[in-house]
Amino acid sequence: MLRAGLRAGAHTPSLRRVPQPGCRQRPGHQHAAARLAQRRRGETLRTVTPPRRPANEGNGGTVNPAPEQRTITGIGVSRGIVSGPVVHLPEPIAQPPAGLRLSPSDDAVAAAARIPEAVAVVVAQLEAAASHATGDAADVLVATAAIAADPTLSADAHRRVVEEHLVPELAVWEAADAVAAQLEALGGYLAERASDVHDVRDRVVAQLTGRQAPGVPDRLEPFVLVAADLAPSTTATLDPERILAIVTDGAGPTSHTAIVANARGIPAIVGAAGASAVLEEGATVLVNGASGVVVLHPTQEQIEAAGKLAAIDRTFDGTGRTSDGHRVQLLANIGNPEDAEAAARVGAEGVGLFRSEFCFLGRETPPSVEEQVEQYRRVLSRFPGRKVVLRTLDSGADKPLLFLTSPDEENPALGVRGLRAAATWPGLLDDQLEAIAQAAAAEEAEVWVMAPMVSTVDETEDFVAACTRHGLPTAGVMIEVPSAALLAGPILARASFASIGTNDLTQYTMAADRLLGSLAALSNPWQPAVLQLIAATCRAGAQQDRPVGVCGEAASHASLAAVLVGLGVSSLSMTPRAIPDIATALGAVTLEECREVARLALDAETAEAARTAVRARLPQLAELGL
Repeated sequence: MLRAGLRAGAHTPSLRRVPQPGCRQRPGHQHAAARLAQRRRGETLRTVTPPRRPANEGNGGTVNPAPEQRTITGIGVSRGIVSGPVVHLPEPIAQPPAGLRLSPSDDAVAAAARIPEAVAVVVAQLEAAASHATGDAADVLVATAAIAADPTLSADAHRRVVEEHLVPELAVWEAADAVAAQLEALGGYLAERASDVHDVRDRVVAQLTGRQAPGVPDRLEPFVLVAADLAPSTTATLDPERILAIVTDGAGPTSHTAIVANARGIPAIVGAAGASAVLEEGATVLVNGASGVVVLHPTQEQIEAAGKLAAIDRTFDGTGRTSDGHRVQLLANIGNPEDAEAAARVGAEGVGLFRSEFCFLGRETPPSVEEQVEQYRRVLSRFPGRKVVLRTLDSGADKPLLFLTSPDEENPALGVRGLRAAATWPGLLDDQLEAIAQAAAAEEAEVWVMAPMVSTVDETEDFVAACTRHGLPTAGVMIEVPSAALLAGPILARASFASIGTNDLTQYTMAADRLLGSLAALSNPWQPAVLQLIAATCRAGAQQDRPVGVCGEAASHASLAAVLVGLGVSSLSMTPRAIPDIATALGAVTLEECREVARLALDAETAEAARTAVRARLPQLAELGL
């Protein structure tokens, strides 16, 4: 049973002990970023050819027929073209036999004592992995370690051994399943955390039984990892030097798998239904992370053609524009000062989304104004004379804070999050705006400030007034919920700009959890309803003469970026590694072509129809491997 506090919506142990992931540098970041930078300019096709039997071996001297070629299509979420052998994620740890109990001669107390020992090993392994990871990957590992370290699961398992005489592995399994069942019953974001509990369960059971922990297998050569889905902690430990690409049956375009793969430069395709059944172990596949296509048993000609696409030089000269000179600012999404370094290295025109949560997560009390000023200046100093859009604290849902989260929210995703938290704790916003103002005064960056999760005109007026009081003249809002898109006209009559967060806008428009793999099709930003809301926001921006940007994952997809520009978006903000690709894509299309494909997308009745029509109209993107 979960400890007191986890009733209708109280937050899980997995979300209550997350160590401070921000305000510090993580080991290994610069090394990983340097590898990614080297792979962006004039890269070649990464290919590993598995050993083949001689053509006549075991076949009486006759030539073996070529294996049947098959094509599987999913959602491309991280660009790159690679070829290599398939390796399947191992089967998960099997459930111990029901009713398996200690023998009468076993010491139950001693057996139960093995559980915290195993948990300690698992926590140490996860924390060690986190210390060598960066960004979202490190945060995922830290959060998973926090789940394992929480005493609730361990205490319940201990009780089951001592009182019911279950063997330790079965006690852990049943205790974890009880926790997961309660989370699933709560629905929404908390239901998604059930998979994290199962991940911890499998790791602890593996430690107790002397088996290999779940995760990516070791191979001598790099490979294409194929799985039904990946646990967040597994995704977070993927090594770009070992993993050529990722292909999953499930997950969506805004899942942890998609986000971490993109950040680490690993080509990835999600939502490829049936891939784990069709792509046999050891078979050669050709993966195109831009188009979302996997070719099983590609020909040598296909591999060579893919190599030419991979070798195309995609660089960014610091100015985003279409082929006929229409300006589109290409900005970076960052979550901490280390990300700012990566953005500066690729020549980003500025920052379109600076997530400020890194200074707040995992703390028992809010950071002081002075602490915030120091961290904000570290980012602003990297972009003198360039725009940096700082989003005020977006807490709640997937970013709960110990000192803010209400213990009785039944659905945190629809609760006190984003700007709503400022209304509940006004001093928090005032301190943050004061820190931003001081940091802006001390540096030369052009500082814009925006509020997350704005739903009404009143909220916009209150936020703009608060920014004005602190001497921050450029105050905008994020468009993440349908009500804000539908009210974009009056909202932009008050705000200086709008930035569309396509991840949440898609989630709230389609009423589909963006982390739930089974709803991946609904989490697709190509959904016509989502595009209609983006178009409405852009029209309002034009009427009010206010810039409208996009800072969701949609901005990092080449063909969708062209649609967004055609709809009237003036800036695109994305993970830094995607900027050269999007610059290349926009440089291959005219503004009129962007407007034409925007009309095609708006006229489509399904997400796939929209994407297909746009890709067909812009063949030059496929020719560029985008």
